[in-house]
Amino acid sequence: MLELENIEVVYDRVFLAIKGVSLRVSEGGAVALLGANGAGKSTTLKAISGLLKPERGEVTRGRVRFRGQDIGELTAAQRVRCGIVQVLEGRRVFGHLTPAENLIAAASMHRGAQKAAELKDMVFSFFPRLAERAQTRAGYLSGGEQQMLAIGRALMTEPRLLMLDEPSLGLAPYLVDEIFATISRINREKKMGLLLVEQNATAALDIVDEAYLIENGRIVMHDRAATLKENPDVQEFYLGGAGRVNYHAVKHYRRRKRWLA
Repeated sequence: MLELENIEVVYDRVFLAIKGVSLRVSEGGAVALLGANGAGKSTTLKAISGLLKPERGEVTRGRVRFRGQDIGELTAAQRVRCGIVQVLEGRRVFGHLTPAENLIAAASMHRGAQKAAELKDMVFSFFPRLAERAQTRAGYLSGGEQQMLAIGRALMTEPRLLMLDEPSLGLAPYLVDEIFATISRINREKKMGLLLVEQNATAALDIVDEAYLIENGRIVMHDRAATLKENPDVQEFYLGGAGRVNYHAVKHYRRRKRWLA
């Protein structure tokens, strides 16, 4: 469904942020893009959704194809109509509106109040908490509820590909489990493609089929999620496995990633 072919992204015509990234998301598939801060994860999502221009970024090489169409020249709004939607990091809901009003605001691309009402009911079925607080101003919702609302607002566009940027950021562990379980349910029941950018690699690998690992703007590893969870380097650097090393018993120890050797 989605294919990135050796894309490069430059900011301000000077800084090369993405260096030949290639990845694929199949129809209805679930893929994670893992990496540390500044590795290029969010930039990759914005290259797909068309949100680079406001940040003075542009794709200078390579192609972005969605369902067989080259979408490199399409605006962000046109890409939404093609079926691509991105939930930005930090939630960014309309705080002065209620959850119900937030959802209706995202349904402007649909003609008719009945269609918008059907989509709103669908979102409330996935996130019952929002239904309970449908008439409360969104600015007064908890962080987890605002994240649910941000995802629900994206679903109002009826996407074929849902891209999430750090949905677990700043949330309590029990809320992360709830939101990730719902994301997985949406992927299964709606046959909706999922591209998940996440630093919580453990949570991400539990709900996706495969994952890419990006460092310094380059893809350094790609495999099935189960295989990556068993990789000793991934365990040490991304899954909290460094505790296996007894640093007090080692006089000189320097962590080294074998894929960079």
